[in-house]
Amino acid sequence: MTFTTPDLCDENPGKVSVLESGFKNFGGINEFYGEVVTLKCFEDNSLVRENVGRNGRGKVLVVDAGGSKRRAMLGDMLAEKAIENGWAGIIIYGCIRDVDIIAGLQLGVQALGSHPMKTDKKGVGEEGLEVSFHGVSIKPGQFIYADNNGIAVSEHCLIHVQG
Repeated sequence: MTFTTPDLCDENPGKVSVLESGFKNFGGINEFYGEVVTLKCFEDNSLVRENVGRNGRGKVLVVDAGGSKRRAMLGDMLAEKAIENGWAGIIIYGCIRDVDIIAGLQLGVQALGSHPMKTDKKGVGEEGLEVSFHGVSIKPGQFIYADNNGIAVSEHCLIHVQG
């Protein structure tokens, strides 16, 4: 099923919130959507590692990394683990690394930028809470849609698969 965020916005007035611009597509899949799973962790990707190891079918991992541009919250190994576990995509309010490898993977990935330094692993962070960045609050269980135009969030799934 293909979609564009502009079409979703036009077809669902008042039902979507759109994040302010600034995210870049890094993954091998340019458009992705799914049910939101949230993490909040600053310069420590321990919870990212743990979550991509879980079943992610039909879900998008949304990571509030505090907008840090000093450490990478996702690299090629965690991206590959996310694919193995069926994640539709990962959105990081922060940075990733291994961008050339991630660009060739069948995973949607959006982030603010790239940085070569990995994070510390202290097991610090929270999961399953409301996160807010780029002008939008995002809650677990909502639906998120990302493509080269931007990122939109809704309370209910707006994509209806014909079958």
